[in-house]
Amino acid sequence: MTAGDSGASNPSSAPSPALDALLDDARRRLAGAPRERLGDWAQARTLLGFGRAPRIVPVGEAWHVGVLLIADAEVYATGEVLRARTEAPRGYTAQAQRERSERAAAAARGGFADGEVVHLGAVRLDLEALRHGEASGPLSIAGGAPGGTVLVRWSATGAPRPLADYLDEQLALR
Repeated sequence: MTAGDSGASNPSSAPSPALDALLDDARRRLAGAPRERLGDWAQARTLLGFGRAPRIVPVGEAWHVGVLLIADAEVYATGEVLRARTEAPRGYTAQAQRERSERAAAAARGGFADGEVVHLGAVRLDLEALRHGEASGPLSIAGGAPGGTVLVRWSATGAPRPLADYLDEQLALR
């Protein structure tokens, strides 16, 4: 939707009351709760011909609610969750541990505090597609019909369940 388009002329783009109500209620219930920051890789720059070490920089913040990251206006699917920490020599038995440690150090170089949770690779969900009955990330509409029950796939092997129930359960844990 463009800045001058109110959406009133196209009834099919009208917001899904169920989806918007669920997200607004979740945001209301989360008000005052701490948020976690989202990060993304910064473009490597050179200074006097020398490249800088890779960095992960802050790009936003959201509430972490299970498989979702709920921001003020957007909703994201979680990506990798890590804690920033300064680089230090460590011994690793696995290459995966070394790579994860390198990403944690890149977050510290990018401005995250030591020990701060960083969400790397969060994917913005297309709420407009959901309003039209299409799936986006872990969210889908039951039967694919606009206005249907919003479902969330909370694990790779689990069956989708109603988003309303999922949010109630996740928010009750806080």
